[in-house]
Amino acid sequence: MPVGIKAAFTSSISGHADASAAVYARQMTSFDGCRIAVTGASGSLGRALLQELAQQGASLVALTSSSEPLLLLDPAGTAIPLEQVCWQCGQEQELRGLLERVDILVLNHGINQQQLRSRSATALALEVNALSSWRLLELFAEVVEQSPRPERPKPEVWINTSEAEIQPALSPLYELSKRLLGSLVSLRALDLSGASGPLRIRRLVLGPFRSSLNPIGVMGPGFVANQVLAQARLGLSLIIVTPNPLTYLLMPLSTLARWGYFKLLTRPSPDQP
Repeated sequence: MPVGIKAAFTSSISGHADASAAVYARQMTSFDGCRIAVTGASGSLGRALLQELAQQGASLVALTSSSEPLLLLDPAGTAIPLEQVCWQCGQEQELRGLLERVDILVLNHGINQQQLRSRSATALALEVNALSSWRLLELFAEVVEQSPRPERPKPEVWINTSEAEIQPALSPLYELSKRLLGSLVSLRALDLSGASGPLRIRRLVLGPFRSSLNPIGVMGPGFVANQVLAQARLGLSLIIVTPNPLTYLLMPLSTLARWGYFKLLTRPSPDQP
């Protein structure tokens, strides 16, 4: 689908993630000077996103479960400056101080256990792929509400929910956990994003790209990262990068249906966000 057509289509029906780009007085159309934290930073897509963001002038924070130093090079072969923070799922509250300094939080970590279905594998998939991202989303919203930033563009959260939200990924636990994450994002975006919410939420729906989780992916991580940033600069809240044309049709319809369902059947708590 041509980018221009997709931009008009997805921006018009992904309002659950961001009611309208026009409601913001200032937009992040440039990442120059923005402080951006990326989870899953040592993975193939995390590294590619950091490299692309560095070329656009962003100040980088790499969040990774690995204690190995992360060395990234720019096209000239020069080391990219970044702050590396080691963290584990379940330790989200320890990132509170860091999130106070972040403009954009990219939730990109995940695990793919392929054909496993045991109790422990199920618990791990739900924790890593869904619940930890949900907790970080809520924590970042809380931090922003407690420390308003009127002089800065609206803080953003980019959430990699994956094409597995609506398409088979030949990995049932991966599909289940990513679909849970997608539903949580749609539900909580009703309160956390839009004109009155503290955040702008962008959903990243990505097709199969080459990584340690999927060595036979058809897209390169550099290409995916480049396309994610290009669509973000266009102002899209629903960012889709995939060779599968059905996703460009089904994903907007799915998010719209979920938004309507949750909007109709839920209401915010009178004393909690």
